[in-house]
Amino acid sequence: MRHMAEIVDEPSFRNRLHVFNDRFHAGELLAEKLVEYKEREDAHVLAIPAGGVQVAFVVAKRLKLPLDVAVTRKIHIPWNKEAGFGAVSWDGAIILNKPLVAALGLTAEYIDRCVADEREAIRRRLEKFRGDKPFPDLQDKIAIIVDDGLASGFSMLASVKAIERIGPRGIVVSVPTAPVRAIDLITPHVDKVVCLNIRSGPVFAVADAYKVWYDLDEEDVMDILGQI
Repeated sequence: MRHMAEIVDEPSFRNRLHVFNDRFHAGELLAEKLVEYKEREDAHVLAIPAGGVQVAFVVAKRLKLPLDVAVTRKIHIPWNKEAGFGAVSWDGAIILNKPLVAALGLTAEYIDRCVADEREAIRRRLEKFRGDKPFPDLQDKIAIIVDDGLASGFSMLASVKAIERIGPRGIVVSVPTAPVRAIDLITPHVDKVVCLNIRSGPVFAVADAYKVWYDLDEEDVMDILGQI
């Protein structure tokens, strides 16, 4: 049985806004906290697209580790595309935010339709980002999963569960920013959480941790992956 994860943060960043210039700057600071994994043959960096790819690119480059993508999608609420009520991983598994599903009154049929949309988006992204390239063999390795931040934490949890099924020796979640509630969701399922900017309070937006913030599109991701 997995023990509660070690949590590594940056105390001077707690509950602060706009602590990172941009995603690349956040990646530089995360890499400093992950230096123990530098040049290790048993460690692999995995980015959750789209925003996580910029952060992970810097982390992997600084640590001299291989980088790959873990294509996970939040299950979007159709009338609010910024929000989700769960997530789907690239291996097809679903994790639902059950309290939110109940509060929204979503039917099973409605959920199935939303999940089908996200699975199709994942299929298309896998084809674009990975082509015929097989997923890395993470068995008995340390998987370092990187995103540009956690909101609810369900997309990261879906990624963790998918990687857990591969049989890694350890899982490290590494993100620039997250609310306490998302950290609490993730920690029982991983070995370590590295999150520089942990914030409490009822209102949270990943973008508020950054001075410069913009949404990445698939071409932005392809440009970065082309530099690997």
